[in-house]
Amino acid sequence: MSRNVVVTGGGTGIGRAVAARFAEAGDAVLVIGRRRDVLERAAKELGPAIRPMVCDLADPDAVEALVAGMPERIDVLVNNAGSRETAASGTGLSGTAARWRSDFERNVLTTVLLTEALRDRLAADGGRVVTLSSSAAVRGAGSYGAAKAALHAWNRHLAAQLGPSGITANIVAPGTVAGTEFFGERLTEAEVTRRAGRTLVGRVGVPDEIAGTVVFLASAEAGYITGEVLHADGGELIRR
Repeated sequence: MSRNVVVTGGGTGIGRAVAARFAEAGDAVLVIGRRRDVLERAAKELGPAIRPMVCDLADPDAVEALVAGMPERIDVLVNNAGSRETAASGTGLSGTAARWRSDFERNVLTTVLLTEALRDRLAADGGRVVTLSSSAAVRGAGSYGAAKAALHAWNRHLAAQLGPSGITANIVAPGTVAGTEFFGERLTEAEVTRRAGRTLVGRVGVPDEIAGTVVFLASAEAGYITGEVLHADGGELIRR
């Protein structure tokens, strides 16, 4: 049976790969992001099962307006939107505060606000919430890693709240994944080689591998898994 699936940050990289997997399975997929052109291009290329919706997910009013146009039943929510503050944020304590606020808004508020807004629409006895984090949450990476670590604590609380309704909430924490916009020009060939050497499998990941992990956690077979963090990092954390 077709499910209603929401994927944030669904226009590129991991989010696009996730949306494609669900669309291929016959699900109706809403892809959400801030860039209309990117979302519309993804929808055109991935097929009629994809519906783009533009929203700044860190804006409470914008999220409320967005949800008003969504289906009354949401079977799967994939919280993938997030990024790292890379622009200059000023100097001194004011710059530090700006950087930390930005990373919190980009990675925590974008997830928490939409999940709260959709909570009453999540399908009972089978609903799934899957949130994308990062190995940086465990490895440590300043304000970005701290923001992702906050999602781990939040997810445990969410799983406890949703569990009695038969809804699961889990996190996928990828390591280095090539083929996304996250690293920009920083992911040179030399850097890929260096990062690959930190794993047990001798390579970095690709978006479709992370998408497969998300799809599994959203499946009926994963119904007894909740409140967990699944590290998809090629064994990088083990090797540390």
